[in-house]
Order: sequence, then C-alpha cells, then structure tokens
Amino acid sequence: MAALRQCRRPTMPGAILKAHYMEPRRISVTAMAGALGLSRKHVSQIVNGHKRLDPTTAARLAIVLGTKPRFWMNLQAAVDEWDALMEIADWTPGATFAPPPASSDSAAPAA
Repeated sequence: MAALRQCRRPTMPGAILKAHYMEPRRISVTAMAGALGLSRKHVSQIVNGHKRLDPTTAARLAIVLGTKPRFWMNLQAAVDEWDALMEIADWTPGATFAPPPASSDSAAPAA
C-alpha cells in the first residue's frame, strides 16, 4: 500500500499545545512555563512554532497535562520528517540498493 502524500506541513506541537490544552483551560504561557520548570521565553518559542519540542520537554508536558510523551514526540517527528523531505526534494541519490532476496532457509518447514 502506497503512503499518502501530504500536501501541507504537519501542525507544530506548540500549536496543538496552545489550541487544545492551553486556551481551553485558560493556561498562560507564564503559568505553563512555571509548571514545566522552563523559561517563559522557551515555552513561548515552542507555542509560536519557533522552537522544536525536545524529548525532555515532551516528557514534562505529558506529566503536567496527563498525556503521553509519545504523543508529543509523534507530533514533532511528523514535522521533522516533512521538513527533511522538503529539504531533499530535489536531491538525487548516488545509488539505490534493492532489499536482499528472501532466504529459502526461513521458508522451509521445521523437521
């Protein structure tokens, strides 16, 4: 099955944080920064999409908001993957290598 081609950049984790967690709960950037033990500037940069979400911050967010670190890391990974693919869009590899052929030993039934 072919992967779906995404035509837009995935939403930044900071935008999700702001729209789905901070705004509905009326949590300010200052209050979130205090809860996370980070500077207000650092949290503001994440919320406004100027800084990527690192694993430690993802873990802190998960604890503070009752989510899972993997949720935040998956959001960031999607953005990172998109950015990498856009960066190499015009790149051509020097070579490509096919996967190894299936081994006939692994297909043989056990005696």
